[in-house]
Amino acid sequence: YTAPSRNLALELVRVTEAAALAAARWLGKGDKNAADQAAVDMMRKVLNEIQMDGIVVIGEGEKDEAPMLYCGEQIGDGSPPRVDIAVDPLDGTTLTAQGRSGAIAVIALAERGCMYNPGPCYYMEKLAVGPDVDPRRISLDFTVAHNLEAIANCLGKPVGDVTVLVLDRPRHAKLISEIRAAGARIRMISDGDVGGAIETAKPEAPVDVMMGIGGTPEGVIAAAALKCMGGHIQGRLWARDEEEAAAIKASGRDLERILYTDDLVKGTDCFFAATGVSDGDLLRGVRFFSGGAASNSVVMRGKSQTVRYIETFHKWAGPSSNPSSPWHHSNGGANQHQGHWR
Repeated sequence: YTAPSRNLALELVRVTEAAALAAARWLGKGDKNAADQAAVDMMRKVLNEIQMDGIVVIGEGEKDEAPMLYCGEQIGDGSPPRVDIAVDPLDGTTLTAQGRSGAIAVIALAERGCMYNPGPCYYMEKLAVGPDVDPRRISLDFTVAHNLEAIANCLGKPVGDVTVLVLDRPRHAKLISEIRAAGARIRMISDGDVGGAIETAKPEAPVDVMMGIGGTPEGVIAAAALKCMGGHIQGRLWARDEEEAAAIKASGRDLERILYTDDLVKGTDCFFAATGVSDGDLLRGVRFFSGGAASNSVVMRGKSQTVRYIETFHKWAGPSSNPSSPWHHSNGGANQHQGHWR
């Protein structure tokens, strides 16, 4: 067994770039399934070239539901290190189909056995904050008002200046009412709470906390990113109905237990990479030029808490005669990738 000592995030960014470039061609075309499938196909193709022995813990569904990137699928060339993988080839399928902002391609990785497997539970309550908030002072067991007061105290500002990120869903009507009653500001997003959770941990963060119910897979992926950034997340499994609650309990999972960052992703040897599909606060979307495209990515490593932003020019044709092309006067710089997914 060999621990993942090399910075795999720098290799994984090629994976998210490939998925983003493929999905971006479907921006605004109204077909979210085609956009998602394009991202899945390219992500799977490039993942198999990475030197690792990976198992998909969070993917596109069970084996009978997804032909590629299904839970339990073996990924990589089979050589060490042995790792768990969580993928969301297109976080924001609806955003992409409708031509809206904030869609990204995402992957997270951790040592084998270190990534939480949500099993039959698709949703969880979430509470995500940045590194300046003491996680011991907040809890999903506390009231919204209590948590907002604690966050405000940690950040050294009044509750009225605290900004809460919330998914725009009917199920959050009570939560929104409680946030407003406490006096905090609210920023609503239609989709994409992986990027939303990351926003809380950025320097000069535009939001201070993310609250509400969202996807469990996205919660695990966000935990990997927040661990790399020094942020924190709490989650608690949430069932949509009695049938789902029974299935979760039958799997041995506890609907009352709070899952902390270290429960969702154990240890510090974790990696995260994301590439923008459409423009958003976290990343810029793909730009297509004559003869190629440009992408904007973020890569992170938990052990060193290093966060890198990468601008890549992908070239799949000869030098363009178009003066607006980034390669019109290019000498083949370090950021110029030959081929649309290399």
